Amino acid sequence: MEQRISLVTLAVDDLGRAVRFYEAMGLKRNQSITDGVAFFQMGGVVLGLWGREQLASDAGIPGGKGGFSGVSLAYNTRSEAEVDEVLATAEKAGGRIVKPAQRAFWGGWYGYFADTEGHLWEVAHNPDFPIAEDGSISLP
Repeated sequence: MEQRISLVTLAVDDLGRAVRFYEAMGLKRNQSITDGVAFFQMGGVVLGLWGREQLASDAGIPGGKGGFSGVSLAYNTRSEAEVDEVLATAEKAGGRIVKPAQRAFWGGWYGYFADTEGHLWEVAHNPDFPIAEDGSISLP
């Protein structure tokens, strides 16, 4: 198995609302595949949004919405100021700030927001995780 993630798909209750949120965050929806699903190119990874029941059915598991899924997505920034900007943009787009930006025990600056469907995103500036020009990060 190659060491990479190709696609992250989020289960959503309201596809239109979720698409509007991510577009307000600055993502551009791919227009070639739009029937009941939304895809956004994010560097070398694709973010997909698909109806909660459809995704559960596709995976062969019961649908429904529980508590914390045990998963968070992360967006690493190039500066501490960008953490604050991304959190403010998320809130303005209809997201909810779960944890305001603050100093991390590991020395960086970070916070969390939930999108309109409750999916957690960590936004962090980690000076020990260099970000290449193409947006990819490398472990120290």
